[in-house]
Amino acid sequence: MIVGVPREIKKQENRVALLPSGARQLARRGHTVLVESSAGAGADYPDEEYREAGAEIVSGPEDIFGRADLVVKVKEPQPSELALLRDGQMLFTYLHLAAEKKLTEKLVATGATGIAYETVQLGHRTPLLEPMSEVAGRMSVMVGAYFLAKHEGGRGTLLGGVPGVLPGRVVILGGGTCGVNAARVATGIGAETIVLEIDAERMAFLDATMPGAHTLYSSEAALLDILPRTDLLIGAVLVPGAKAPKLVTREMLGAMKNGTVLVDIAVDQGGCAETTRPTTHEDPIYVEEGIIHYCVANMPGAYARTSTQALTNVTYPYVQSLAEHGLAGACANRPELMDGINCLGGKLTCHAVAEAHGMDWEEPRPD
Repeated sequence: MIVGVPREIKKQENRVALLPSGARQLARRGHTVLVESSAGAGADYPDEEYREAGAEIVSGPEDIFGRADLVVKVKEPQPSELALLRDGQMLFTYLHLAAEKKLTEKLVATGATGIAYETVQLGHRTPLLEPMSEVAGRMSVMVGAYFLAKHEGGRGTLLGGVPGVLPGRVVILGGGTCGVNAARVATGIGAETIVLEIDAERMAFLDATMPGAHTLYSSEAALLDILPRTDLLIGAVLVPGAKAPKLVTREMLGAMKNGTVLVDIAVDQGGCAETTRPTTHEDPIYVEEGIIHYCVANMPGAYARTSTQALTNVTYPYVQSLAEHGLAGACANRPELMDGINCLGGKLTCHAVAEAHGMDWEEPRPD
């Protein structure tokens, strides 16, 4: 099979979807690997490493999309890339279609097979999303602490406090992978940390493994009570493939102190605050109702090398399976891939996305 790796063109996206080591393994198995020039440069993987691994370096995306049977990316296809996708071609990447109806419609219309990392599920786990959730969760406290600084418009609160001064309060919405990693960093720097969750077993797990954090059953009443005393609010709610629930209304923000920071990790899925809108690393924040919003839609791209290594650790086995066996064979060998198929043969095949946009859908049927 011909596997293509384009250079990411979303703003400040420096990750790459395949390491040189992955290219070497595919080439040894007889597959042709096409890598767009400079695709790995942002993660410090130069063209020469791919060339030495047996990949063919091509000059532009037209060669990648024009020749590849399987296109492996990091982020959702941008408009210029959508125009290059073709019927029957496989696209394996993060799609986050529930937040973008126009993207959904255009991707379906290409006839390509869109396989989304974030909807591949093993039981209750999303194994291809977890590494990026770990990065984003840990990063959320770091960026939140930075923007709390007075010179950045924040309240001027140091989350860890100092002797004789109470620490700042971090409130995390959701106790999944993002939330757990955010809580680890928050407790690690000495912040008062509260995780809101609705799953009793998850709360018991958090209590047992993270004695520095407190859990609170998530409800509107609990939020209204805690928000006025919050310094950093982190949105870490995930419903695989679906839009994130809007847990924080504009009215709730009015109860918070000016200069408080909201980091909405769920922005890729529409965000869990009514006031969330996507931002970039170049221009990461805006202020609504006196609250600093950090809503960068590709947070892990800031730490591109670490993120690339973590992502490809979990995606490569699926890339190899798709290259070796095609879609139907890969799904037979790895049934969880079926959940990843968001569109196939000009049809939407993900129920959660269809529900988010009020669109028709069908069960995926790989040939």
